[in-house]
Amino acid sequence: MRALVLADVHANLEALRRVLEDGQNHSGFDVIWCLGDTVGYGPDPTACLELLRQYDLLAVAGNHDCAVIGTLSTDEFNVAAAEAAHWTAHHLSAEDKEFLASLPQVATAAPFTLVHGSLRAPLWEYLLDQESALATLASLRTQFCLVGHSHIPFICQENQGTPRFVEFTEDKPFDLGEERWIINPGGVGQPRDRDPRPSYAIYDSARMTVVRHRVTYDIQETQEKMRQAKLPWPLIERLSYGA
Repeated sequence: MRALVLADVHANLEALRRVLEDGQNHSGFDVIWCLGDTVGYGPDPTACLELLRQYDLLAVAGNHDCAVIGTLSTDEFNVAAAEAAHWTAHHLSAEDKEFLASLPQVATAAPFTLVHGSLRAPLWEYLLDQESALATLASLRTQFCLVGHSHIPFICQENQGTPRFVEFTEDKPFDLGEERWIINPGGVGQPRDRDPRPSYAIYDSARMTVVRHRVTYDIQETQEKMRQAKLPWPLIERLSYGA
């Protein structure tokens, strides 16, 4: 079984299409594991949801997914994020909202647990340091955990109780051994590691490997759609820089 692992699509249809195409070009995939924030920020929320639902999909909710259906307040969002969430809410169908409302905050696909932020705070926590990694490992009941939210790719090894963050090198298969790992595939629709290219991973259960890839896409097309929708300028500009 091969799983395409993606996070933080953020309604960026051009980026999502290229990721799916690239995944097919890398020997294909059987299922998609989506780590939340499929919508928010970008101009094509319905199209992204419809495209993902064409596949065998296991998805969890992100904070933006919950905000656009009103189950999470935007009070903690910055001004641009809140404005985009309200715009998105007005451009979703009843079916879209029903789908987002059905998403769990945590899901299991053994030997993986899927969550958007962390197991301590599934919608909100950015898992980026030893303390947050330890908290998730303490709650982890499978061998591996997949997270998104930060839009920054990494592998975190349990390392005998002292979590160690390791660069998730592109196009290099990582062998999944006996140790527990936390893995972030990076962001699809709005990368934040100073590289504007969408990032995703593929898990191969037969080989017990995970490999990360990046793709290019027509950033200007997405930005023009955002301009036409009058989405906040900072959200448009940051796509060019991966920031």
